[in-house]
Amino acid sequence: MSDGFTTRVLRVASGSTERVVDLTRDCEAFLREAAAGRDGLLNVFVPHATAGIAVIETGAGSDDDLLSALHTLLPADDRWQHRHGSPGHGRDHVLPAFVPPHATLPVIGGRLELGTWQSVCLVDTNRDNPDRQVRLSFLG
Repeated sequence: MSDGFTTRVLRVASGSTERVVDLTRDCEAFLREAAAGRDGLLNVFVPHATAGIAVIETGAGSDDDLLSALHTLLPADDRWQHRHGSPGHGRDHVLPAFVPPHATLPVIGGRLELGTWQSVCLVDTNRDNPDRQVRLSFLG
């Protein structure tokens, strides 16, 4: 790969509960090495059919609000055609249509350009898969 492209895989233990995991510090640490002060783009990608990436506020209840909204939109009940795993697991496979498995973010001067209250988060509603991978890729 060229010097303009660097990638790394994070391993995230999301546990056996539905979670929103803040990845912002991991993204910033990766960019300190990979971007080395350059402008470019950070792509965050989760290669799983039952998780997504969101850019949201955390710590003030928005992460819990997101999980609550997903429960309203995608109830964990027996309505789903996809039925293996925990009850309501089919909803986990629909999640990426609402919370996509990727985000591409601007990097200016080697720093992630987020708004004041924005964080990069893994959204994981799948209680059956407690170990996730997240690929960070810098193009600059």
